[in-house]
Order: sequence, then C-alpha cells, then structure tokens
Amino acid sequence: MKFSCEKALLQSAIAVTSRAVAAKSSIPALEGLLLRADGQLTISGYNLQTGIRTKVSADVTEAGEIVLNARLFGDIIRRMPDDVVTFSADDKQVVHLSCGDADFDILGLSAADYPELPLVEDEFSVSIQQKLLRAMIEETAFAVSTNESRPIHTGALFEITDQGLTMVAVDGFRLAIRREPLEKIDGGSFSFVAPGNALNEVKNICSDVEDLATVTLGKSHILFEVGDTELICRRLEGEFLDYKNAIPRKNPITVVADTKALIESIDRVSVVISEKQKSPVRCLFEHDKVLLSAKTGSGEAKDICRLSGDGGGLEIGFNNRYLMEALRYAPADTVKIELNTGVSPAIIVPTEGEENFLYMVLPVRLKSAE
Repeated sequence: MKFSCEKALLQSAIAVTSRAVAAKSSIPALEGLLLRADGQLTISGYNLQTGIRTKVSADVTEAGEIVLNARLFGDIIRRMPDDVVTFSADDKQVVHLSCGDADFDILGLSAADYPELPLVEDEFSVSIQQKLLRAMIEETAFAVSTNESRPIHTGALFEITDQGLTMVAVDGFRLAIRREPLEKIDGGSFSFVAPGNALNEVKNICSDVEDLATVTLGKSHILFEVGDTELICRRLEGEFLDYKNAIPRKNPITVVADTKALIESIDRVSVVISEKQKSPVRCLFEHDKVLLSAKTGSGEAKDICRLSGDGGGLEIGFNNRYLMEALRYAPADTVKIELNTGVSPAIIVPTEGEENFLYMVLPVRLKSAE
C-alpha cells in the first residue's frame, strides 16, 4: 500500500474520523483508524455505535488497507512539517511515513480485524443545507437528556413531512423544538430518533455553507452525508414523548422580552448561585418589567429587566441555567414568553414570523418569600 497526500488534508481527515474511535476497546483495531487506498484514500473510525468515514484527495500508487492506532498516527501527522506526506506499508504491517526531513516507522494492524461499518438501506432520505442542519442541532441538542434510564430521550426526534423538518429534544425539565422547510424529500414522511452524541459530531462535520447535507434512514441505522464525509449511527428505539400534547399554549399572560437583555439580567443574579449554593432565580412579572432575584448562603442578587406586556404580578422560579440556555439558543433578538401560573411551564417563541422555534422550561417550586 502506497500513497502520498498533503499533510493538511490528512491531518483534517484524521481529526474528523478520530472522533468516532473507541478510547478503550477489547478489540484493539477499534482503537485505530482504517485506511483504505484504491482509486482514492478513505479513512474510517468506528466504535460500534457511531462510525465516521471520509474521503481524502491522495495520489495512490499501490492499493491496500491497514489499521493504525488513531492517537499515534494523529500525533505523528500533526507534528510533521507542512509538506506532502509519503505513506507506504509492507506485508508485515510495517508502515513508513515521511514528510520533509521527518521519518517514522510504526506497526499497523491487519484490516481483516476491523469490523465493517453498517450498510444503510436507502428507505427514506432528505436533503438540507449544512448550515441549517448545524444550527438546528445546536439550537435543540442542549435539551437532550443525559439520563440513561430513558434511552429514547438521550437523542433528538427528527420528523420529516411535506411542511419540512422538525427537531425535538426533551430532558424532563425543558423541551426544545426547531422547524425549517426542506428542499428535497425522498420517500414521503418519516421520523426517527438520533443519538445526541452522534448529532454533536454531525454538527462538527457540517460547515457554515449552503451546500446540502443528506440524511438517510435505514432499518436500524441513520446515515448523514456531508461533503466527502459520512457519519453512520444507530437509531434509538422506543416511545418518544408526545410533545404536541405536552405543550400548554392557552396561556393568559404574554410578555415580550429583548433576548440579550434578559440573558444579561439572569446572568447577573446568577452570580450568587453555584454547584454548592443552589437556588432558583425568582422572577416577579409586573407591568412592563420583571424583577429577578436569587438568594444563597453566598449572598443575594437583584436586577430588573424591562419588558413589554403585563405579568399581572405572577411570581415564578426557574433553574437559571435552563432558562438562560433556552434564551441563548433562541434564534431571535426578541422573544414572546407565555405564562400561566407559578407552577406551569414557560413557553418561549418568536415574536414575529413563522414559529420556527419553541422552548418550554418547567418552573422550580419557590419557598414562600423570606
């Protein structure tokens, strides 16, 4: 096996695929990257849950395949000078790497020990701009659950219909929804749940460009194709929350807030809150303003944020991080906050245009005022 390749291209491909390599595995090959050279060079990483495969522009003079320890290979390439890397492997799996004046000889593993990445049958597929997919993941994935007792909620729901793509994440304390129209759907409406950790890798692979990414649903796996890179992950099975019936929308109180100003106010009063000193942020919604406060053993903080609308004196408490994240990921400068009682969820939606996002944050029960 022989090829030569620009160091920068090789380094970038190793960085992307290494994210799917098992840190520790009883199968040594899974701690490595599979390099396959035929007409072109393909590098794959796979941890039996998520696989990432990418094509690299290289000059292949001798076809072949080998597995190299991902950490060692990555460290070597990263330290090489910015030049063309020459790679050769013999029948005894000894690999010779050279670039400029640097030379390395390392031992590889047989590609026969490397499990094949799953094939994804093309049942349904959909295409969406990379930058949109990236934004949608970012604006929902923060609400994906980390609680393994409900595995289905450790992923995000994708619903594809004629109206477009809806993504939903929920963790028992908050819910995030993002909607976007779609350019191309093949095979009609479909839905699936993709693991949150795989989606974070998809977000990293997507660039801030209008080029299309394709999502293909198979019987038990999902394929994300982004440029020359493919990510394959297992579908999560189970009953996802019936989110449409979980969101109360007949709320008597509506206020409009400047997103940035409200984040800054919550951030100010959160100064006294820490892992050791926990406390909800107490919000008193009055006419055209909300009074925010927090009190812990560290001290007490108060602030006022101007709003539009009348809160009618409603007092409600929130986990500061949950409320702040919902506002921080809201893709709008101003938001509408719908409220009902001190124990009902707060609903955050856009003030104008299509309702392309919705965040629901459950309140924290407040002890009576001290």
